[in-house]
Amino acid sequence: MDWRSLPPLSALRAFAALAETGSFTRAGAALNVSHAAISQQVRALEERLGVTLLSRDGRRGALSPEGERLAAALDTAFLGIARAVDELTGGDALRPLQVTTTPAFAMRWLMPRLSDFRHEHPEIELMLNPSALKVELSPGGVDLAIRYGRGDWRGLDAELLVPTTYVLVAAPSLIGERRIADHGDVLDLPWMQELGTTEISAWLRDHGVIADRKPNVIHLPGHLVLEAVRNGDGVSLSTRVNVEQDLAAGRLVVLFEETEPGLGYYIVTRPGVQRPALKTFVAWLRRQAPPPEPTP
Repeated sequence: MDWRSLPPLSALRAFAALAETGSFTRAGAALNVSHAAISQQVRALEERLGVTLLSRDGRRGALSPEGERLAAALDTAFLGIARAVDELTGGDALRPLQVTTTPAFAMRWLMPRLSDFRHEHPEIELMLNPSALKVELSPGGVDLAIRYGRGDWRGLDAELLVPTTYVLVAAPSLIGERRIADHGDVLDLPWMQELGTTEISAWLRDHGVIADRKPNVIHLPGHLVLEAVRNGDGVSLSTRVNVEQDLAAGRLVVLFEETEPGLGYYIVTRPGVQRPALKTFVAWLRRQAPPPEPTP
């Protein structure tokens, strides 16, 4: 829809205030106008749209189904505008910096380094959200994600932070003398999978493994998966950077490894101007990145 065909902003604001407060009087007070002005604006909006926005059951300020739908849309729209204005004017300068990444990467790579950031920048309040879910980056919400993949997330800026491969690992005590040469050889082993992911079925499908029965899978929070694998409870998929210490110590062994170029953990942000706290954190992350491998 062309924005020029929308109803007047004053009428939309009046209706949004009425929907939020549930009262013509309180809506008028919120916008510093009379309750009659709110009533007039809402009536004009109904005429402009050709729909009934208020319920006619005798309850003043109660919304019709159409009114509920418009109110929800306006709430989202005005919230987005408010967040954008805060960003442009520096109104969110004191808002905590919100960062999301996977629980395993947070525990094994990011957390051991955060004390350095805290000592360098005690003025920045940081909120870390470890989650297996792909959390949306939004104005006034999550500022930065550290995601594993190829860096091809549409509509977002991605910068490689830690190149690393994708590995299937197990404890030597689980494998024993078992010979594993083909991807299908691990099908009958128990699997440990992080809650909220489908990485096992995706990995088997990508390697052409057709199962005649459902794999034996235990779903666990991210921070418990590798602990279970170390105990010999099953095999699991991870990234090499998250299990490097376990591999070096012999607690885990690699059964299969993906070596596709471009795989790794990426710094992911929304396009556009970054607020100062975000710019500072991104610069700090870059300093933590491993040096590039020398070209042979």
